[in-house]
Parts: sequence; C-alpha cells; structure tokens
Amino acid sequence: MRVGIVGLGYVGLPLVVGFAEAGLDVVGVDVDQQKVAGLQAGRSHVEDVPAARIEAVSARCAFTTRIVELHEADAVIVCVPTPLTANREPDLSPMLGAARALAAVIRRGQLIVLQSTTFPGTTRDHLVPLLEESGMRAGTDFAVAYSPERIDPGRTDYSLRTTPKVVGGLTASCTERAVQLFGHICDHVVPVGTPEVAELSKLLENTFRAVNIALVNELSIVADRMGIDVWEVIDAAATKPFGFMRFEPGPGMGGHCMPVDPFYLAWKAREFDVVTEFIELAGKVNMQMPYFCLERIERALNDAGRPVNGARVLLVGVAYKAGQGDLREAPALKLMKLLAARDAELSYHDRFVPALPEYGLCHVELDEALADVDLAVIVTAHPGVDHAEVVARAPQVLDLRGVTRGLPASTAQRL
Repeated sequence: MRVGIVGLGYVGLPLVVGFAEAGLDVVGVDVDQQKVAGLQAGRSHVEDVPAARIEAVSARCAFTTRIVELHEADAVIVCVPTPLTANREPDLSPMLGAARALAAVIRRGQLIVLQSTTFPGTTRDHLVPLLEESGMRAGTDFAVAYSPERIDPGRTDYSLRTTPKVVGGLTASCTERAVQLFGHICDHVVPVGTPEVAELSKLLENTFRAVNIALVNELSIVADRMGIDVWEVIDAAATKPFGFMRFEPGPGMGGHCMPVDPFYLAWKAREFDVVTEFIELAGKVNMQMPYFCLERIERALNDAGRPVNGARVLLVGVAYKAGQGDLREAPALKLMKLLAARDAELSYHDRFVPALPEYGLCHVELDEALADVDLAVIVTAHPGVDHAEVVARAPQVLDLRGVTRGLPASTAQRL
C-alpha cells in the first residue's frame, strides 16, 4: 500500500514516519522547497520527529514538491494549515489550493482524507466539490473521509499509535476504507456516522479546554483584585475527587488548535443564526490575558520604582508550551510586542528557541541573562530551567505559570 501526505508540518510529518514505520510506502508533498530539501537530506524540522526516525525509514519515504507524484497513491491525507484571518475568521485557502491541485492528479479508487482542523461541512461542501472537478464522483469513484488530528506536541504518554483515531466518511464504505487505513498506525480507530460529526468532535475537544482555561484565567483576575492566591485556590479545589477538573491560568493560549478552533465553531454557528456567546466570551478572555499580564508587569516594575520605558525585562521561556520550541500563537510573542511598544529593553532565555529574528533577539543563557535585569517574567516553564536561581538572582520576578510556589522570596509575584 502507498500513502500520500499533503503538508509536512507538525501534523503531516508524524504521519509520514508512522506509516513508513508500519511498513507502508509513503510520499510526502509540501510547497516549501526548503522543507522538502531538508527532509530529503534526512533533517527534521519537527521536534517530535527526530532525524533518526526519518533516517530509519528513508527507504520507504519520498519527499517532493510535485503533487502529481500522488497519482499512484492508494490513499492521500491532506494536512495543510487552516489558520484564521486577521479578522479571526476561517482561512481555507491552503486547503482549497491543495484540493484543486489534487483534482488534477487523483485517480479512480483512491481514498482522500482531510485531517486539517476545520468547521463542520468543510469536507462535504468545500473539499468534495473541488475534487469532483476531476470528473469523478466522491463516494462512488473515489472515497472521502475526515479524521481530526489529535497530536499533543511533546507528549509521551499518548502517541499517534495509542491515541484513539476518529474517522467519518462520506459514505459507510468511505468510513470503512478510512478505518482500514488508520488501523495501520493506530491501535484504536473510532468510526462515526458522517464527516460533520468528526469535524465537530475536534472543535468540541479544543473548545472544552479553551472555555475552562478562560474560566480559570478570569478567576485569576478576580483573585488578583481580591488579594487571594489563585494557585492556592486551585490546589484546594483540586482535592475534590469528583466534579472538578484542574485547569491553570497563564499568559494566554498558544499552538495551532487551541487559539483557533473556538473561532471556527463560532463562525460556523452564525451561519445557522446561532450566537455562541459562551464560546466567543471564552475566546475574548483568553485573548485579553497578555494585556492583563502586561498590567502585572507594569505593577511589578512600579513596585521597584521603575517605569516600563527603559526597564530591562527578561522573558524566561517564549515557546507556547513547555519542552517544545513551537512559537505558533505563543503568548510570549504578544507580550514582547506590547513591551517593545513601551520601549522596554527585552531579552529572553529559551534553549528551544535559538533566535527571534523579527525582534532582533537571540537566546541568552540564564547566568548571563540574570546578570543585568530589572524584572524576570516566567512565561513558559520549560523543564531543566532553574527557577529557584531566577528567584534568587533577579531583583523582581513575575511568575505567570505558578512554578515559584514554595520558593522563599519576597521579590516573586505570581499571576
């Protein structure tokens, strides 16, 4: 069996390696020539996929920018980005472009699976009509299904193989084809009745998290006004063995799904004259968290008799998630823009992110970074970072992740 993957990013590349490790031949296609050249040379641009894994399956993998190479594939999985526009509305242009390109090369009997996160109806109403420009009919001449991506970057307890895989086909036979395909790389495949069910299930998963994070973020603002330690409140509530799930506040949400998916759902709901006030409010709260964190930075500096203008501010961790270098929607970047606009002198410590060219900054080792700083802001709690040293050496510390709890220091403030 031969599998084609369109899009070789954080979603597509793990699939390439996963299918190849399962003994299937794989063709990976991407429009980024530099990315393709790197993979052809055995280099990986995805932290969860070490170069050694690519090298081990190189005999079964081919990487190219030519989508025509997918003509001979038995199944093609589309994993291109589905971002938001500047107005926070869905941008399907990468997916639509991939669909148009596929329409020119697909053949009878193929299975096409969309895996990009999107709103209900995308597969049936947007992908299928473009594929049918090939002159063939979806569900009859070729199979179509939707299967949401469920990768959690950096996680080791659940992998591509051990995380249940949801699939919904255009027809029952389409679903069966998709179940067979993903059965090669997933221990448990969950068939659902339609592509729309699979599409909405993905949005529900991430909207559930986004709403609960918004709740605890808003609680952190309330607790701050009340002079109550929100972390102690959460610790206390988490002792209840039922009816409570622990979520923690932070500087905002990052990644390719969490900040995006609720807006996809809210946008689609408006088509049906439904205003998803609860979901939209959660998005608003989470988007405002960097501004609240900026306020806390200003207060911390003010306590030390310093204005933001000219203050030397060190950001400890800039990636959106601990243990990773992923910068997609990272709240640290928003904080940096806000601080730069107020003429703060910025530096950062994050070994997972060697450089931030658009800010003219490079990673600075902790010992050097703490030598001359007015305020250290812990934005991402990476493993291996000595936060006790940060508290001991920085004249002022603002902890946005709650990692300084238990450290004796009057100079440390927490979100």
